[in-house]
Amino acid sequence: MAYLREIITEGHPTLRKVAKRVSLGEIADPIFQQLLDDMFETMYHAPGIGLAAPQVNISKRIFTVDLQDEDEAHGPLVVINPKFTVTEGEIEATEGCLSVPGMVGEMTRFEHVVCTGLDRHGKKIELDGVGLFGRCLQHEMDHLDGILYIDKAQNIRPAATDEEIAEAEAALTR
Repeated sequence: MAYLREIITEGHPTLRKVAKRVSLGEIADPIFQQLLDDMFETMYHAPGIGLAAPQVNISKRIFTVDLQDEDEAHGPLVVINPKFTVTEGEIEATEGCLSVPGMVGEMTRFEHVVCTGLDRHGKKIELDGVGLFGRCLQHEMDHLDGILYIDKAQNIRPAATDEEIAEAEAALTR
């Protein structure tokens, strides 16, 4: 059974640490698998489309993503020890985060990324991200490096328009 975990917010020291790599031995541990289930439960309940382990006060290089669209390549996904092998182009969009509730800002990200890592079973995966999916992967990777979107965004403000409120509520924890 999956449990809701508390999502920590800006000001909590865990959000500013570089998360530790996960060993292959940890992945098979039932407690680790429970963490992954809990992260999905917490992300869906928030609601969000991505959640990094540091956001639930676990300093490990793990994130979950589920854009909940019709493309199975967009989730539900677990990415362990991710790294980017391709970063190209540039795109700007409004972004929000579960750890910075109610706020949005304009964020410049790579237009296209390729992210490699391990899935929840320790199998190698490669994710090709453009658009919202690509931005989400970058947002989650930033969390693993102790970076919040507000460190890089412009025009950070309370969500005001219908579109911004939807963005903040979807809290693209990306």
